[in-house]
Amino acid sequence: MTDITPNLNGEIQIPKGFFERRRLDPQTQFWLDEREGDLILYPRLPDARKLYIEATTACNLNCQTCIRNSWADPNAHMDDATFQRILESIKKLPQLERVIFTSFGEPMVNPKLFSMIEAVRKLGLEVTLGSNGVLLTEQVTRTLIRLGVDQLVVSIDGGKPATYEGIRGTQLSIIIKNLETFNKVKDELEVVKPSLAIEFVAMRSNLDELKEVLNLSSELNATRLIVSNVLPYTEEMNEEKLYGYGPREPLYIGSWPVKSSDAWVRWGVIETPRMFWGAERRCKFVQDKSMVVRWDGNVSPCYAYSHSYQYYTIDNVLKNVEQYTLGNVNEQFLDEIWMSEEYTRFRSNVRAFHFPSCPDCDLRETCDLRQENQGCWGPNPSCADCLWAQDIVRCP
Repeated sequence: MTDITPNLNGEIQIPKGFFERRRLDPQTQFWLDEREGDLILYPRLPDARKLYIEATTACNLNCQTCIRNSWADPNAHMDDATFQRILESIKKLPQLERVIFTSFGEPMVNPKLFSMIEAVRKLGLEVTLGSNGVLLTEQVTRTLIRLGVDQLVVSIDGGKPATYEGIRGTQLSIIIKNLETFNKVKDELEVVKPSLAIEFVAMRSNLDELKEVLNLSSELNATRLIVSNVLPYTEEMNEEKLYGYGPREPLYIGSWPVKSSDAWVRWGVIETPRMFWGAERRCKFVQDKSMVVRWDGNVSPCYAYSHSYQYYTIDNVLKNVEQYTLGNVNEQFLDEIWMSEEYTRFRSNVRAFHFPSCPDCDLRETCDLRQENQGCWGPNPSCADCLWAQDIVRCP
C-alpha cells in the first residue's frame, strides 16, 4: 500500500465528481491497495463513530456463560494515564457519537467509572453503560441521571430465580429490586434517561423463560429486550447452544414465533438473533464504525478480537482466538490508529467480507487453520467463523 493524494501528475486519474459524491475534501489522503487485480483507494478519515471502553476486566460475579472461563487475563482496571489519552484522542475524532462502557468485566467495579463517564459527557458524547445490575443502588441511579447517561443495559438470563442464580450466581430478586428503585428515582425526578435495555442470553436451559423475561422487561419499563445466543467458551456451554448449521425454528415467546430481528411488542422492541448459518455476513462493529479499547490501552476492531480465548464454532470445532491489536492508545492517538494502513485495510476487507465461509467448506473437518483465527486464502486474521457477523451472537 502507498500513502497517496489525488495530485499525482496524471499517474492516477480520479473520476469526475468522485470527491463530490463521497463528500470528501479534495486534499483527502488515501491508502492504495490491490485486490484480485483491481486497485482500491481507501480514504484516510478520522470517521469513527462508536467507542467501546473496557474500564475493567474484574467482575463481582462468575457467570457460566462468560469469556472469563476461557482466558488467563488479569483482573485489572484501566489506569488514569490510559484514560486521559483516550480523552485526548476523542477530540481528534470529530464524528464520534457514543461511548459504551461495557466489556467482559463489570464496569461498576472500577471505582473511577463515574468520573470517567463524567469526563466523556463533558465532551458532548452519548454514553451507554452495560452492567449485571448488582451494584445499581439508589445512589448510583442518581449519579447516572446526574451525569446524563443515555442508556443502561442490564443482563437478565432467567425468568425464574433458580435459573438466574444457576447462570449468574446471584439472586434475581436483587436485580429486580435495584431496577424498581432505578425506575422510582426516574419517576421522582421526572426524567426519561437513562433508558433501560434488558439483555437475555438464550440457551437450552433457559429458553422456556424468555416469555417471563419479556413480561419482566415490560414491568420494568425497558424499551429494548436484546436476545443473543450463547457464545460457547466451554464444552458445557456448547451443549447449551440453540443454533446450528442448518435451518432452525425461530425463537418462540409462549406460542408466538419471533421471526424478525426487530419485532415491536406492546412496550418497545425485542431484538432477536439468527438461529442458523447463512450466506449473508455483516459485521456490526465495522458497519457502525466502532473500535474497542481494552483496559491496558490496546485497540481492537471488535469484542471478538479484544482478548485471547477459546470457543466452539457453529459446527463444534474448538477454536483458539488470538487477541488482534492494531495499536495502543498510550503510544498513538486513536485517530492515528484508526487511519493506519492495517486498520483501514482490515475494515475494508470486513465490509466486503473477503473471507472464506469455513462452515460451508468441504475440507472443514480436516482443516487445521480453523483451529486458529486464520483463513486459507486470507486475509488474516480471518473472520470466517464469526458468529457476531452472522447476527447469531449480539451485543448492545
